[in-house]
Amino acid sequence: MFSDLVTSRLIVRRLVLTDAPTIFHIRSQTAITMFQVWEPQNVDEVVAFIEKQTTLDVEEPDTWFQLAITLKETGQLVGDCGLHSLKHDPHQSEIGISLAPDQQGKGYATEALTAVLDYLFSSLGKHRVSASTDPRNEPATKLLRALGMRQEDHFRESFWFKGEWTDDLVFAILRSEWEAARFTG
Repeated sequence: MFSDLVTSRLIVRRLVLTDAPTIFHIRSQTAITMFQVWEPQNVDEVVAFIEKQTTLDVEEPDTWFQLAITLKETGQLVGDCGLHSLKHDPHQSEIGISLAPDQQGKGYATEALTAVLDYLFSSLGKHRVSASTDPRNEPATKLLRALGMRQEDHFRESFWFKGEWTDDLVFAILRSEWEAARFTG
């Protein structure tokens, strides 16, 4: 059972139906769609997605469990992040994040993903967490490195995305690495 993750400025929580218009707005902006696979076509599609999410468990194998990122002080929804428990190995997860363009550069993504990584390693006992991104998405690669994730691979033109072959960078961190960094830094 997932419980809200609370940080100094954020609450990372399950999506609720009233989030649909804001999620659609965020996920419809070019700055987001250029690097995201999920590009909803209308609010109804987001509503259907959120309805399906309410039936999922955080560790549902091979399914993205999407969470809302909200400002603690105002409740404003500023983005979403996803957790993906790998079907072939439940000790590993993948993460992803989208943040409204006007909310980027404020440290919210780092704060949210720090809480998510703490949760995955401490509460769920994951061994390894990975993330992948297009190398042209420089803010994402900078974020993943800032979290202590190391680049493990660079797949050249490995992903057919929006009408072109794109590269894919894979980053990861082990629980032991995360814990060492958290206790020393």
